[in-house]
Amino acid sequence: MSELSKTPLAIIVMGVSGSGKSSIGEGIAAEFGIHFIEGDALHPAANVEKMSKGIPLTDEDRWPWLEKIGQEITASLAKGEGIAVSCSALKRTYRERLRTSAGGHLYFVYLHGSKELLMKRMGERKGHFMPASLLESQLQTLEVPTGEPGVVTVDIDDTIEAIVDAAVKSLKAIL
Repeated sequence: MSELSKTPLAIIVMGVSGSGKSSIGEGIAAEFGIHFIEGDALHPAANVEKMSKGIPLTDEDRWPWLEKIGQEITASLAKGEGIAVSCSALKRTYRERLRTSAGGHLYFVYLHGSKELLMKRMGERKGHFMPASLLESQLQTLEVPTGEPGVVTVDIDDTIEAIVDAAVKSLKAIL
């Protein structure tokens, strides 16, 4: 048994708003039998207020949030438990910080979709603090994780079940 296979599974389900991180993350966590954390629930109140007003977050706004997500990953792995977290993880520097928190044993599922599909999905959801107007700023901030270690890309133009299946199959292929 390799050292990596002894390490509990840690997964970030990433992408811009409207990509389905929460739904897909819950499905992936269920498939692997690991705990799921909704990353948005870890945002400081000031971040939620800012986004609710249609104001994009800055790096300075995101660092404390990413630190909290990293702490959750570290704590879960220290207990020998797997974890999946939804997190936009828009920039490579954010993903590197999260990888460090996981001791390098972190996988990413990048949920990719067209701007049109993302706008449609954001327009259909109810009760979320993130307005569709912020999608453009997220797309501009996004550094696509092509070529980074431990990343699988899944297209979101399908049902939740099919997206989860594709993600799980892709993850199993690199585990």
